[in-house]
This record gives sequence, C-alpha cells and structure tokens, in this order.
Amino acid sequence: MKTLVKASAFMLLIVLICNCGSTSTANVRSTLSPADSMLVLEQYSLFSEYHKNRDFISALPYGWKVLEMDPARFARWFYYKMEETLWFVHDSSDASAELVAEIQDSIVGFYDNAIKYHPEDKAYYQVRKAYVKEIWLEADADEVIKDYELAFEWKNDFSSFYYNRLGQLYKNNTSDENDYKNKALDLYSMLSERETDNPQWISELESLAENIDELVQLSKRAWELDKDNLQKAWRYASMAIRASEFLVAIEPLEFLVEKSPEAINYWNQLASAYQKTDQLTKAENAYRNLIQLEPQTREHYLNLGINLREQGKLSAARSEFQKASDVGGNWALPIYYEGFLYEQAARSCSDFDAKIVFLLAQQTYRRALSMDASLDMARDRIGALSGAVPAKEDYFFRNYKSGDVIQITCVGWIGRSVTVP
Repeated sequence: MKTLVKASAFMLLIVLICNCGSTSTANVRSTLSPADSMLVLEQYSLFSEYHKNRDFISALPYGWKVLEMDPARFARWFYYKMEETLWFVHDSSDASAELVAEIQDSIVGFYDNAIKYHPEDKAYYQVRKAYVKEIWLEADADEVIKDYELAFEWKNDFSSFYYNRLGQLYKNNTSDENDYKNKALDLYSMLSERETDNPQWISELESLAENIDELVQLSKRAWELDKDNLQKAWRYASMAIRASEFLVAIEPLEFLVEKSPEAINYWNQLASAYQKTDQLTKAENAYRNLIQLEPQTREHYLNLGINLREQGKLSAARSEFQKASDVGGNWALPIYYEGFLYEQAARSCSDFDAKIVFLLAQQTYRRALSMDASLDMARDRIGALSGAVPAKEDYFFRNYKSGDVIQITCVGWIGRSVTVP
C-alpha cells in the first residue's frame, strides 16, 4: 500500500511542479530554497495521497510538515483537507490520547493560519475555530462568544446550528454586567424570522423571559437604544404582534414604512395593526398604498373591502370585492363577502323587501360556491338563510309568478334585482 502511495505521490509531485505557478496570487510567495521547495512539494503530495485514501492518521505528519515549511503555497486546497484530517483523527477511536492532545494544542494555531493564508473563506475557519474552542477546548465563554461574533460579522448566512451555539452561550452566561440577554433575543428573533416553520426558535425566545410581555419590553429597550436600526424595530413590532399588542406594534411599524416605503410586509402588518385597533381610516389608506405597490395581489383588494365594510361603506366594499375576484381569476372568496354585504344591508329593510335582499345574498353565496365547491362557509350561509327568503305564499299574495324580475329598492346602493324561482 505504501509503495502505491509513494508512486501516486510521485506522479502528483510532477503535476504540482508543472502547475505550481498557478497557485492563487493572493497567497504569500514561498521564500524556500529550491531544495526545500522540492521537499515541501513532496510532503504535500504524500499528504494528499494519504488523505485521498482516507488514511488520515498517516496523512497527519505530512500535513504538519507542510504547515511548518510553507503554510501559504497550497492554501487553496490544503486547509480544507487538513481540517478534515484533524477532525477525523481527533474523533477516531484509533488515535492515541497523545495524538488527540497534540491536535487540541495545535488546532487554534491551525485555524489562525487558515484565516491568514486562505482569507477567501476566513469566516468559515473563524466559526469552526469558535466551535472547537467551545467544544474541544472548553475555553472561556466570553472569549468563545467574541470568536463567534467575529465570524458572523464577516458572514451572515451560516447554518442555524452555529447561531444556536452562540445563542446558548448568551443564555447560559447572562448577567447584570453584560447585554447577552438582549443579544440572545436579537439572535433568536432573527432565526424565527429566517425559519418561520421551526418552533424551536420561538421556544428559545419564550425561555428568555417569564412571559411574552417581558419579551416585548426587552425588544422595545433594544430598539430604543439603537433607534435607527430597522432590524431591531422589526423585532420589536414582531414581538408585539405575537403578544397581540397591536397598538404597541404601530410605532415601530410606522417607522419601518417611513424608512422602507416599498416594503410590502411592513405595510401589510401596519394595515392589519390599524384594522385591529379600529383605526379604520388609517388602515384604508395603508391598504390603498399596498394596491399601488402590488396591483396584481388579490388579497389587498379583499382586505380593503373588509375594511370598508367595517366602516359601513358597503357599496365601496362591494367594488373592492369584485376587483379582488377579477384580479384573482374568478376568486370565490370575495364573492362570498359580497353576499355577506347583502345580508348586512337586508337588516335595514322590512318584511318582503328584506326577504328579497336575503334572496340576493343567498344567490350570491350560490355563485361563490359554483366557483369553488370547497367553500363550505358559503354552503352554510345558504342553509342559514333558507328561512329568511320569500316563501311561495309571499310571491302568491303579491301576484308574482316564476320568472318575474323584482327590483330591490329598499337599499339604494345595491341596484340589483332578483328573479322569482
């Protein structure tokens, strides 16, 4: 096996000699003598062959030699291979206690070299250094926290695994002398926004305080200390919304739409907060702004229609429901809401006039159900109105026959008619 490795290493050595000038110019150029330069090529080729064959324990001494002789020359390939070698040997049952101790004594220096000589991936090496200092070396928590924070400063899209490591350090080392609790709040708020379907991050947030109200106050204080920070404003607003404190959420949301006037999510949340706090005119304006920003989004018209209905502007609400249906490609839900408008209007009429408006509502629900057979609430309303629509006797005593058209006049804005069944 070793003969095969040496032969393969010799071939790799020839390739490296031919291509040594193609190594990244970002690396520090070697100052070795020609003889030493050939020696480091030989060491690297042997290291690579053992690594390729996953004989990591045999590869390790050659890797250390390369690192000692010329840490820059093969940086583009060497550090990833060497890291895999170090981690494998460290966790291998075949490695002696002395070898594991040697790796632990040298691992921080290895990562410092990787950061220095392969800066393109310095954030990766930094976060891995933080992890080994935390798990392998059980280093001081404050020191490890700074290492993680530096990695995330360099790069902000790491796996949630590493963010959670930092979050746990924040939580476990919170005191009156540091701001780790607020940092943990920011970190887990970020994760909950990034992975909305992962309940772990909400649980972590909830564990930071005795109740949701304290979380709202923590996020408020964090924003007030950094009032121009959009992320902290959004986290405060999100926490308030989660606590159903919609009135509280309005201030940071108004700040956010002022700073980011085309951010759909901010406007959606602000319109909803206005609606839920009965600030209906402000909600109407917010929904109209959303329609200007996204005229092809059917939900904006539907929400505006619901808002107008709550203001008692039933005719205007119907117009928005019809637009919502059209924009949504014959969307059935707004037609259901149109039927509900007629039900609401019928209550201002009396006797037979009310019954024919209820009939119009029932017919509108049927139209919605024909557009979407799964719309069970339309089916429910059809049944609920069965006793409120005209009976045969109502038509008979008024000399109406099947097929006759009856204009609705008791509510002027409706402008519709019904046909006698």
